[in-house]
This record gives sequence, structure tokens and C-alpha cells, in this order.
Amino acid sequence: MTEELVRTLLANRGVEDENEKEIFLNPDYETGLHDPFLMKDMDKAISRFLDAISKNERIVIFTDYDTDGLPAAAMFHDFFKKIEYENFENYIPHRHGEGFGLNKQAIDTLKKNNAALLLTADCGITNHEEVEHARTLDIDVIITDHHLPRDKAGEVSEDLPKAYAILNPHQKGDEYPFKELCGCGVAFKFLQGVIQKGKEKEIFDIHDGWEKWLLDMVAIATVSDMVPLVGENRVLAHFGLKVLRKSPRPGLMRLFRNLYINQRFLTEDDIGFVIGPRINAASRMDDPVLGFNFLSERDETAALETLKQLNRLNDKRKGVVAGIVKEARKKINRDEIKEIIVAGNPNWQPGVLGLAANTLSKEFERPVFLWGRLGSPIIRGSCRSDGSIHVVEFMQGVEGDVFSDFGGHERAGGFTIHNEKIHTFEEALLRARELVPKYTSEQKDKPVDTTLLLDEVNERTLSAVEQLAPFGMGNPKPIFLFENIKIHDIQFFGKEKNHMTFLFKNNDDKIVSAISFFADKKLTDFKEGERVTLTVHMERNGFRGSREPRLRLVDIRRT
Repeated sequence: MTEELVRTLLANRGVEDENEKEIFLNPDYETGLHDPFLMKDMDKAISRFLDAISKNERIVIFTDYDTDGLPAAAMFHDFFKKIEYENFENYIPHRHGEGFGLNKQAIDTLKKNNAALLLTADCGITNHEEVEHARTLDIDVIITDHHLPRDKAGEVSEDLPKAYAILNPHQKGDEYPFKELCGCGVAFKFLQGVIQKGKEKEIFDIHDGWEKWLLDMVAIATVSDMVPLVGENRVLAHFGLKVLRKSPRPGLMRLFRNLYINQRFLTEDDIGFVIGPRINAASRMDDPVLGFNFLSERDETAALETLKQLNRLNDKRKGVVAGIVKEARKKINRDEIKEIIVAGNPNWQPGVLGLAANTLSKEFERPVFLWGRLGSPIIRGSCRSDGSIHVVEFMQGVEGDVFSDFGGHERAGGFTIHNEKIHTFEEALLRARELVPKYTSEQKDKPVDTTLLLDEVNERTLSAVEQLAPFGMGNPKPIFLFENIKIHDIQFFGKEKNHMTFLFKNNDDKIVSAISFFADKKLTDFKEGERVTLTVHMERNGFRGSREPRLRLVDIRRT
């Protein structure tokens, strides 16, 4: 049954050729990663970087403040420490005080610190003026980024900053075979090439394969940034998780111990629900440097103190988001929910609006746009799609010069609004929605992979499912259907009793559990003894070292 199940799951993901199956099920580090020198400007960028090292020039690594940029920052930090190069610094802009990307004030400060080479990760592709400013100060700029280069109207642009070199697989003329790397992934390809050429030129000596120890950072970024987990990304995430399960980083190790997570069995879910939120809490609620220190610090005492700060910030973030969601719900007319939900408050903190928008989008099954400006004269916002629109393409089509800036991906974006446009913001979005054709996201509809029996919730079935991991965009978790099964019991758990477990019995009278975290209130209407039909994911119960198979509820309906 397990071989047949694997074939079915692969076929549902478009993997049917025998060679493709082998590549998918057995990622290979040597053959699964492309030659970094296929990327445009790679030779030029590496040559300048190694020249800076040879001359002991001041090198600045300028990264974004999120779960893509901060792992990249830690990765470069590890590299410099490995080759014992001291004349460098990591610069991470403050989310609220500086915003996304390069800024002139930061560049001026870096020049005062004798910066000669500035290398970006996960940012820079739209910073024309800032790169030109750096050039006037005799600072060479190497951009490594993965965002689509866009002009001020939101159109994909061929006009790029006049940097010394640009590494971005999306730029015109780039022949790199895989275009969907995250920002940290692009930076990793750069370091792959740097290590290769640096050894050839005897600038430094690193043993073969050392760069694999950086893959834990690449895995965190790749999973967190929600790039498609196919092709080269699947290889990077697969081996990155292997490294993460052995990672000696004291901050991560202590985090896992505190939460009773067995590090040997980490999954992509642990990145998404445990590691990522704490890294992001740093920039959302305080200083992103805390997230960088959490990943890069090698002193156990210092790492523990940083973890405590991140945990406090993460708890505070949860409270702030819950407050925004509660207030936004009051603004929504449930009797007449519009095609796009728009809400805002000058006192809302922009850094957490994406989390609130995501919660509301799932609840109301609509695209959600939220705005705020706490602590800033600029109105900033975040948007999330339920799959009915591509948010970046949608914002591009909004008329009336509403946005002063915007960007993002298919289902998540950020924007700034001209202050005088805020009163007509909702109207402009709704008008644009009427003109935008229906968009179908791969995640909008969630088809069932196959139907199972309760007797098939066992180690054999789960092991078959796990062969396709890691799961994410492009490789969604399998969804299984269970029909006409009887609820044996219902239990509530958690501090606020807002999580639920539905218990069922198989033919051997063994309990099968289906869990729902932050359960919808409508689930409380179900009663013991009712017959229901479930759609679920299958996973392991990792609580306090357990490895038992369990179900994660996607939907439940009375039979």
C-alpha cells in the first residue's frame, strides 16, 4: 500500500517520470545544485569580493531584517569567522526607523567606518539612488537579491541600479537554470563560488564541504520565505534540515530544549511555527539585531539571554496581533462582507499587520489589506491573499496613485500609502477588484490526495508520506479524506482551552486523534457520537518526545 500511496502523491504533484521520481525522493547535493557560475555577474562579484579580502578592505554585509535576510547575515558572519577575517560588519536596518532596503543615512555612517565594499542580501534591487550615493562615496556595491526588479509603477523593470555587480536570477540575461531561490539562497550560491575560487587562489583554506554547515540558515530562510520547495530549493531545504538537526548553534539548541522539541527530528513545521516567529519578533517588536545574535552567537550564556528577550518579544507580539484582529473583526460587517477586507488604525503597529492580515484572510476567505503608522508619519500596511488575487499584480492595477511603494509575492505583500489617499483607499481597492480577472492560486483550492481508513493511520503510512517532505509552496502537504467516521470523544487543551482534539477508534479499538490548534468556534458544536467526514494532514505528535502518528484537521463536516 505504501508504494502505491507514494506513487499517487507524486502523481498529484506532477511527478510521474521514473527519473523525476528518483530525483524528487532522493535529493542529491552534488547533482541537485547548479553551478553558481551560471548566474550572471557571479565571476565579477566574486573577483571583487576576494580582492577586498586580499587587501583587507572594510566589507559590509547589508541584509533585510526578516527570516530571509537575518539567516543570510548569520551565514556571512560564519564565513568571515571561519577564514578569520575581522574587517567586516553586519548591518541590519531597523524595520520602523529605516524601512526595507538600502538608505543613504546608513551608507553615510558606513563610509565613516571606512567601508569599501557593500554587499546586500535579500534587498537592493530597487535601490537606484542609494547605490548611486554609495558610488559617489567610493563604495562598491554588490547586490544579491531575489525580488523581481520593479519600477515605481510596479512593472517588472530592466532598469537596474548601477551596482558593481548584481546577482539575481530574475534579471534580464541571466541564464541560471533555477529562478525561485530565496534571498539567502542567492547569497549561498555566491558563497559557494567564493569558497571555490578563494581556495583555488589560496586566499584562504577551507576543507571541502564546509559550506554545507551553512545550510541550516538556508533552510530556515527557504522555508520561511515560502518560495516553492521544488528543484534546487528542495535540495537546499532537505540538506539544510539535516544540518539543522545537528546544528551546534546554542540559541537554537536551547530553544528546542525549552520547548521539548527533539532536535534530531526537526521538520519544516518547526521552522515555520517555532524558529521563524522568534526571529521575526525581533524586527517587528524591537531591534532585528536580536534575531541576528540569536542565530550567530556562539557563547551559550549570551545566546540564552538573547533567547529570553526573543521569547518575551514573541509573547508581546502575540498580544498585539490578537488585539488588532479583535478590533478589525468589529469593523467587518459579517452580513455583507466585501470582496476585499480593508481596515486600519493610526495606532496599529505596521510591523505586525501581516500576521493579523493572515489570520483574517483565513477566517473570512478574502484578501485583506491592513494599515497603520504607530511611531511613524508614514502610513504602512500589509496584505494577504486567500488565493483569489496575486497581491503584487493586484496592487499594480490599483488606479489613482494610491501607493507610494509596494512589493511582495503572490500571497503576501507590503505597501506604503500617500497620506492624503487613505480616505479613498478602500474604494480604490474595491474598484480595482471589479476589474481584476479571477486568479487561481495553487493553494486556493485544496484537493484531496486520496481516501484512507482509520486503520491506515499508522507508522507505515506516515513513513510513506514523509518521503515527500519537506512540504511547502509547490509541494503542499498531502490531504487525506476520512468518510463517515464516528466521534468517540472531544477534548480541549491549552492554557485558554482554545485547541481541540477529536478522538476516533479504528477497527482494533485503538484511538486515532485529529487535532486543531486555535480551533474555530464552529468546531465546538460537534458532539460525541456524531458521524463526520474529515479532510486532514497526517503528521507526528512531537510533544515531549512522542513520535506517534496523528491527524491535523483541515476540515470537518457532518455526514
